[in-house]
Amino acid sequence: MTQVAEPEISKTSPPGRVSHWIDGRPVPGTSGREGPVYDPATGALTRHVDFASIDEVSAAVAAAKAAFPAWRATSLSKRTDIMFKIRNLVDQRRNELAAHLTAEHGKVPSDALGEIARGLENLEFATGIPHLLKGGFSEQVSTGVDVYQIRQPLGVVAGITPFNFPAMVPMWMFGTAIATGNTFILKPSEKDPSAANFLAELLHDAGVPDGVFNVVHGDKVAVDAILEHPDIAAVSFVGSTPIARHIYETGTRNGKRVQALGGAKNHMIVLPDADIDMAADAAVSAAYGSAGERCMAISVVVAVGDIADPLVEALKVRLPKIKVGPGTDPDAEMGPLVTREHRDKVASYLDSGPAQGADLVVDGREHVLFQEGKGFFLGVSLLDRVSPEMECYRNEIFGPVLEVVRVPTYPEAVALINDNPYGNGTAIFTRDGGAARQFQFEVNTGMVGINVPIPVPVAYYSFGGWKASLFGDLHMYGPEGIQFYTRAKIVTSRWPDPGTSKVDLGFPRTR
Repeated sequence: MTQVAEPEISKTSPPGRVSHWIDGRPVPGTSGREGPVYDPATGALTRHVDFASIDEVSAAVAAAKAAFPAWRATSLSKRTDIMFKIRNLVDQRRNELAAHLTAEHGKVPSDALGEIARGLENLEFATGIPHLLKGGFSEQVSTGVDVYQIRQPLGVVAGITPFNFPAMVPMWMFGTAIATGNTFILKPSEKDPSAANFLAELLHDAGVPDGVFNVVHGDKVAVDAILEHPDIAAVSFVGSTPIARHIYETGTRNGKRVQALGGAKNHMIVLPDADIDMAADAAVSAAYGSAGERCMAISVVVAVGDIADPLVEALKVRLPKIKVGPGTDPDAEMGPLVTREHRDKVASYLDSGPAQGADLVVDGREHVLFQEGKGFFLGVSLLDRVSPEMECYRNEIFGPVLEVVRVPTYPEAVALINDNPYGNGTAIFTRDGGAARQFQFEVNTGMVGINVPIPVPVAYYSFGGWKASLFGDLHMYGPEGIQFYTRAKIVTSRWPDPGTSKVDLGFPRTR
């Protein structure tokens, strides 16, 4: 397994500090407020992160606003050159970036490096910005009149990103945003903030001008300051559904363009004709990777008909083989959860599920690292015979707990997904092409996998769910990301010959 470098503050060092990055340099916080940053594998306090005040957010916005005119005027060829340099620096120093993810989120190295690889795909997409910003042109729409469309940047934009992907999701946002000519404010999760500052340093080294990319750390004070600031034109967000709703309602009320991606409860249908081993391998991989802390994780397997018993048995025999441990263990496949509080909340569903009628097939609390370790570990867990009225089904668990719901027929399986308030991603496992095509036609989710358990789109498509998984009209990154971070301007032009103009108060006509 590929090893990653230790971050600059080791686990044995005194607690350090993560400060803001404003106008091309680190800026210590002045609010007097801060938050703890833990190593989830050991439970040790490793750093403190400054929490921004309203004034500090305003300072970052002022730097971004001042940098915008020159950055917007920078040629597409120069912006492209800088985007290539950003991509190459992230690639060259991916091990150092991955070390921050392991130290503060708890990802094992393979998962941390996979996250960075998917983020790099979006930076590569952004290097094609000259092609992506091409408009349209119509000649001679009326006598001597041409019409064309151009896309222009919005100005200062902001991204509020989650703890579970502290490198990839920022790259989803800032790559497209700055390539299209905007300046950017990043507010990362306070639980694992160091990756954001590391990215800021890489962008600086790549030649991004001061003020074009800024980082402010903090809590709700910083978030609300971003949502209410009159000089911020747009906000991108990824997180839970209640917060996504707040972001969308507050941001739009303040006149901003908002895309707010919320929670998920992703289902994977397994039809009776499916290859059981293939389906079981896929479900285990998709449910327990990154300790289940993925918005595209499979959290519910919907077993149709008589495949349920052999499928549950196939899942059960695979779980003891998963190696749970810290990211410093080169053999570890699944690390800890991000905080002790979150770990304990996830574990509580292993009580409430059976109390409401589910079968607890595998209990992650029996793992030695849960019982004896100081970190925030929970072993892989499996609940069978879950039903929609149970608390464990109704809530987004966001941890290493896989649920199995049994239904008699395919129509009932689809109805189960369509009745769920979330609509992020889903999958179907079958050998029947007709069933697969019908599924993609009628299921109400934004992303669909056919024999693919985690259908995260490649960078040249766009990522986003339906229903309570997305607030806003446009999905993230890809073509819809270009639309989100720019606005169209339509130009109608005429170059008349001298002496041909006249007064005409009628409505303009094209004939």
